[in-house]
Amino acid sequence: MKLIKHVLIVLFSMALIVSCKQNKKNTEDKNIALNTRTSKDLNLDNSKGAINTANSPHVKLKSLNIGDCQWTDGFWADKFKVAEEVMVPYMGEVLKGDTGHALNNFKVAASLKEGKHKGMNWHDGDFYKWMEAATYIYAINKDEKIINELDGLIEIIGKAQQDNGYLQTQIQLTKGEPFSERRYHEMYNSGHLYIAACIYYRVTGKTNFLDIAIKHADNLYATFQPQPKELARFGFNQVQIMGLVELYRTTKDKRYLELAEIFINMRGKSKVKPDPTVRFNHIGDMTQERTPLRKSDEAVGHAVLALYYYAGAADVYAETGEKALIDALDKIWRNIVDKKMFVTGACGQKHDGGSSNRDFVHEAFTIDYEMHNAHAYNETCANLCNAMFNYRMLGVKGESKHADIMELVLYNSALSGISLEGNSYFYTNPLRRTTGHKMGITDYPDRVPYIPCFCCPPNLVRTIAKSSAWAYSLSENGVAVNLYGGNKLETKLIDGSTIKLKQETNYPWDGNIKITMDECKKDPFDILLRIPDWAGSSKIMINGKTANTNAKPGNFAVINRKWQKGDVISLSLPMNIKLLEGNPLIEEVRNQATIKRGPVVYCLESPDLPKNTDILDVYLPIKSELTAIYKPDLLGGVTAISGNVKLRENDQKGMYRELSNLKWKNHKAQFVPYFAWSNRGESEMSVWLPLILE
Repeated sequence: MKLIKHVLIVLFSMALIVSCKQNKKNTEDKNIALNTRTSKDLNLDNSKGAINTANSPHVKLKSLNIGDCQWTDGFWADKFKVAEEVMVPYMGEVLKGDTGHALNNFKVAASLKEGKHKGMNWHDGDFYKWMEAATYIYAINKDEKIINELDGLIEIIGKAQQDNGYLQTQIQLTKGEPFSERRYHEMYNSGHLYIAACIYYRVTGKTNFLDIAIKHADNLYATFQPQPKELARFGFNQVQIMGLVELYRTTKDKRYLELAEIFINMRGKSKVKPDPTVRFNHIGDMTQERTPLRKSDEAVGHAVLALYYYAGAADVYAETGEKALIDALDKIWRNIVDKKMFVTGACGQKHDGGSSNRDFVHEAFTIDYEMHNAHAYNETCANLCNAMFNYRMLGVKGESKHADIMELVLYNSALSGISLEGNSYFYTNPLRRTTGHKMGITDYPDRVPYIPCFCCPPNLVRTIAKSSAWAYSLSENGVAVNLYGGNKLETKLIDGSTIKLKQETNYPWDGNIKITMDECKKDPFDILLRIPDWAGSSKIMINGKTANTNAKPGNFAVINRKWQKGDVISLSLPMNIKLLEGNPLIEEVRNQATIKRGPVVYCLESPDLPKNTDILDVYLPIKSELTAIYKPDLLGGVTAISGNVKLRENDQKGMYRELSNLKWKNHKAQFVPYFAWSNRGESEMSVWLPLILE
């Protein structure tokens, strides 16, 4: 018996050694395959996108490689320069230092430093977003110092990761139980880890960060794929869905796509009641768990959670083509745009409220047409997520209306979240601010250099850093122009042929856009020009002659021809000043108007009013003559709008007062782009002004 036992032990040991060697070989083979894919594919096809839809079967407009489009001059080139020189470096200093403390958390978890966890539960994800932003900057400027630093940070993160793949510094440093309570945002941090790692691999070809993400995702799959009952409601702030799809697109491991779909399918299957893994006020519509996604027809609950969820579902649809998913997303999109989105593209109507099912909701979509101005929530992250969702819908649907929303967000409710200098931030983005306004913990009277809840700043900075990757998409036989701005494009069409374009414009201040063909194939192909929904009488010319194409607002104008080097497309978009009114069901803007020119929404700010004027005493005559003029020395260079307003001289007090003896004073006011408000000190501001109908 002893001999048999000894033989069995030897055989088991030998089997274990063989198994370990095989696992090592599989890992090496996987890395070899990834490295082979780096050298073969990343340079020869379009699999290097900010989201990689090159091989997604249910996408009509496919992604560009990161770096194929670069801003050269004008509005977005200026923003990218600020991102490169100020936004990303400053944010790195904050997050790597004792204020942001994000890197300290990883060092402590890696036993490289003594200390405690500081920051919110989702702070790891904020650090990953900053790393992603830095990678986009490197993709353009090729500054090796960026990569050398990131490689060092990745090494620290790898040391912080547990042997089984789990990584969440807040749980690790507080000795908490992994996946015990969904409010700890493990899914959010996971998703941003996967995305940042995929981007790093696509840009550099290195697998060091990707290996960490794969090890982490394998742990997530082992934990959630069996779908244990106690984890049935665990999806919360579901960035992991987008991250898992990107990991699937990068590694071709179908388990990650399977798990992404499981997280979608989990929602709406459990009873809506408190649970040990679920906080009492984080249930129902608040977390999009009352109604299964495929049966949903409205946007509900926490706006950031919702829009990350919808964006992830769009990614899953891009791979599976499931009709029920896209039908639901279409209905949700329509509900947002027609009934719950602000004129700036912002989302999240209230800090706290009730859903249509009367669930408590926080930082949320509430009921249709409930659109507060001063109390609007409009978290910068929610606005950016709206753009992310629409970028994905643009890809799968191929409809320019989604690019219109992307543009609306980018020029308005996204950029309002950061100062012109690039080093201070807003968390919420109301449409009116008055002196003495009662603020919540995430509201600030002026932008601040650090927000303890630091999710928005890196989200915005990474969006600015990658914005050129959104400017164009690849159609079946050509290229679609999604965003206008001075840039150069050098990429390959889906058939592998090279195309080089140059775009020149002073958009959004000027509606004239010139696109020059520098290189292309000899066979006919399409150029798709987005005609914004606000552009009523656009003109397209090719080499000085009117193009034979339909420039219908809210659509792509398709030009198919045999293009030649030197061909010039001229697009003229009307930049008329428009007064917009809201749907009469929006109580807060009845009998009020806002000013919009092109994609830019304007506001009136107290620095442009007589001293001590209350913004609530300003009225806009409907017949006011509004004129636009570009002012290079104003707010970094913007087109301002001037026009006559009426200032009401009002010294009456009380909640209700007799309407009599109205006194008015004329004032020539200056309106500025909403995104640039609060860059001249603390001020009052309003996007909507009451109308005088004369």
